[in-house]
Amino acid sequence: MVFDSRRFDLRPYAGLDVDPYVRRTHCSWTDLGWESLLVQRFDHVPVVEDMELPAAADVHLVLPVAGRAVMETRSGGRSGGGRWSRRTWRPGRIELGVPDRAVLRRYRGDGPLRSLQIHIPRGTIEEAAERLGGGAVDYAAMAASVASGDPLIEEAVRAAGAVAEPGDLYAESAAAFLAVHLLQRHARRPVERGPVREDARVRAAIALMRDRLAEPLTLADIAGEVYLSVFHLVRVFKRATGETPHRFLTRLRIEKAQDLLRHTDLPVARIAPLCGFADPGALSTAFLRHTGARPSAYRNS
Repeated sequence: MVFDSRRFDLRPYAGLDVDPYVRRTHCSWTDLGWESLLVQRFDHVPVVEDMELPAAADVHLVLPVAGRAVMETRSGGRSGGGRWSRRTWRPGRIELGVPDRAVLRRYRGDGPLRSLQIHIPRGTIEEAAERLGGGAVDYAAMAASVASGDPLIEEAVRAAGAVAEPGDLYAESAAAFLAVHLLQRHARRPVERGPVREDARVRAAIALMRDRLAEPLTLADIAGEVYLSVFHLVRVFKRATGETPHRFLTRLRIEKAQDLLRHTDLPVARIAPLCGFADPGALSTAFLRHTGARPSAYRNS
């Protein structure tokens, strides 16, 4: 399968002055003469209070490669007025930016942050979708699914960032591969596979729960992260798992507490906040309801 990717224009974040936020250390356009795929490496400032990313026409993959940060994002930019969603920036956790969606972002890192970023022309994705059977691409579902993890995408992004060969052959082939894989794995839309799209968002919701187990986490937070309404999230989550998101999250927290009670000497007062409970009493009440025993009795047994 050969794609004429070069006829698509890549102009990510036109008009944005990135100098206050990042230092670019590699650009495949200027360094290698690539035309079908934009690959960039960045060093980021550790703290950003207010950064508006304009809507980009292309599909944007971001792979953190160094540093950790608490990243807060709101769709629609400054004028969006939506809820802030929070996620942890950490090496290996891939993120996909939805085309034509501006975002407002703020974060605070624990030190130097570095990332590897790829922009795939939207036309490449949509030409691949047409060859795979047509239909509109659900980019929001794609982003939610990618957020649940994809080792192949991670390695492909790393490989593209390590290539030092000029010329567009590698870039064109990599763009075609990434487009087909994203569509096949994360955004196919045949009618008979509708539940699979919802399962991708459920997987993303579960990944978010595991990642933020110790933090306050509301249904609205989870729904916003996977691009669903709260009502729709509860409905598809229960259909996929047999449990409501709240009960599922509580069970994950209880399982974490059980593991810490079994394998550490930490007091219950220390275990409670590590598992997302406000205080030892809240942990004890939930633990008794789910296991039939108090944490101290469970540990002694």
